[in-house]
Order: sequence, then C-alpha cells, then structure tokens
Amino acid sequence: MTSPLEPRLNAWRADIANVRLKGRVESARFVEGEVRRVIAPSAPLKRVARADAGLDSEVLRGERFRVFEDSGEGWSWGQLETDAYVGYVPTDALGALPPGPTHRVTALRTFIYSGPDMKLPAEASLSIGARVAVTDFVETRGASYGLLAGGEGALFASHLALVDAPPEPDFVAVAERFINAPYLWGGRTSLGLDCSALVQLSLMAAGVPASRDTDLQESSLGATVTDKSWRRGDLLYWKGHVGILTAPGRMVHASGHHMTVVAEPLETVLGRIGLPASVKRIG
Repeated sequence: MTSPLEPRLNAWRADIANVRLKGRVESARFVEGEVRRVIAPSAPLKRVARADAGLDSEVLRGERFRVFEDSGEGWSWGQLETDAYVGYVPTDALGALPPGPTHRVTALRTFIYSGPDMKLPAEASLSIGARVAVTDFVETRGASYGLLAGGEGALFASHLALVDAPPEPDFVAVAERFINAPYLWGGRTSLGLDCSALVQLSLMAAGVPASRDTDLQESSLGATVTDKSWRRGDLLYWKGHVGILTAPGRMVHASGHHMTVVAEPLETVLGRIGLPASVKRIG
C-alpha cells in the first residue's frame, strides 16, 4: 500500500490541490498556482486561515511562495518554495516576483532605514536569511549602504552578501550567534525561533537545505551516527526537539524550558530530557 503523502509538504485539500499531485490524491480541482514573492519583513504561516490560530512557521522577505488560493478574507493558501511547507500566509505579505533578490541578509538582524544613513528612522527590520533587491551602493560618513529597489530604503551594506556568494563555512558558529534569542514556537527569525528553525536557518546559511520540523529533519538530514562518537556539528533529535553539539559535552538549542536559545552542558540536557532518539551527522 502506498504511504499517504505528508500534508505539511504536499498542497492538497478536498476542494483544491496542486496540479503536480494529480493522480496521487483526490480533489475537486487541481491548479498550477501562482508564484509570488514575500514582501513583508516576515509573516506567519498557519495551518488554518485565522489570526488567532497557532503559528506553524514563518516566511521571510524575498522567499517565493506558490499561491493556490486566495481566500478573499486576507489569507493565501499555498506552499513555500524554500522548504515546501504548506499553509496560509497573509495575502498582503505577498507581492510580485520582480525584482528578484540580489543580496541576502547575513546579520542576525538588520534595519531598513528610510535612506542611506543610520541616523534616519528605521522603517522595518529583516532577519538572517531574508533576501532583498539592491540597486546601488552609496556611502554616508564612511559607511556603505545598499539602496533597495523602488526607493524603499537602505540597508547597512556589511550586513548583506550577494545571493550567490559562498555560504557560511560553519553552521554551528551561525547557530551560536543566536544564543539569547527568544524562543518562539513556530518562529523562524532572530526575533524568536524554535529548535528546528535554529537548525534550519543555520544550515541554510551554510548552503545546506533543511526541512522545517524536527521529524522531517530527522528523516532527511545527514547520516545516522550509530555509536557514541558524537562530535561538533552532530544533530541530536528527541521527539519534538533537536539540538546541535558545539563541542564535546556541550549543546546549543532553542529551548522551551529556558524560553531562549541557550548553550548548556550536554549532561544537563540528557538529565532533563533523556537520551536522544537519534543522532544525525551532516557531511
């Protein structure tokens, strides 16, 4: 018997579905959908189209989201291209595809200023992994700023890298930069994130695609470590939780216990939640 498709990664409902699933699922209507770009700094992705619904994930500025249906009530149902996650996103967080992004944000968080000057008002902020279209660079008092397309504002240039620039060499070091960031269930930005988002964002910065949720990551990332030769960069998975080994006997993770991203002795973690169900190694 064929296993059922994972609903978090396959867009189908009884009334509408992704045309790519035709013949694999039953639905009243199959559609190609329309790819749009996230234009908000970030936006919630939810399982149901309600403002009071729980947060499943977030979409980041510059990501591509394939819309299969606009509800007419402020929500668009579709699939994020970055990690294939399916859900509802506020329609006003999405816009046209062009202009395509030229740069990605490499700082944990950076501000969009109204102009190329740090003394001007900050209109919004972007998290690591966001992507923007920069049309030019200018200097103000010796500092370089990237000007955003459409006259939207300016970003501090040293917080940006070309979208095709070499990735970060060490995803563990990226994860450690999040220490003290608040824990947020479903969060995917430096303003608040959960354990699987910490892994996903850190790996993405290092050029390694990763699924959104812990169980999806555990089944798809790396190779299983079958002995206790754990080392830096190994991912430790429990049911509903994941951490990253940073050194022998230490781990960084977004902890619902501490409600922050924290580095702590592995012995302390094991004493609190037990042995991991699996250990995965990247590369």
